[in-house]
Amino acid sequence: MGTFRLFTGSDGQSHIEPIDLGRAPEWTKGLAATQISFREWPLGQYLDWHPAPRRQFVIILSGQLEIGLGDGSKHVFGPGAARLVEDTTGKGHTTRVLGNQSCVTATIPLAQQ
Repeated sequence: MGTFRLFTGSDGQSHIEPIDLGRAPEWTKGLAATQISFREWPLGQYLDWHPAPRRQFVIILSGQLEIGLGDGSKHVFGPGAARLVEDTTGKGHTTRVLGNQSCVTATIPLAQQ
């Protein structure tokens, strides 16, 4: 569980960093959003390299997702993990459902700024 940011670095690759909510007042006071959608990812589903379609939060409600980065690292997120996904340029990341159950996510696109 935790809060993370997935972003495109100056090297054009996706990177993940944890967010300390005590040091991110803009996150705790509220971020403008446009809608919420829910998705059930089937067991074993894999999405090859892709950038995010827009800046959005993805919160895992159940199951596990593995995010692969261009440096070869893989990061596993489970129930309660919230990621601000904003790697909208560059190579992007991979996404895979892990474990023995489907994964349910809530996706909240941020309002255009």
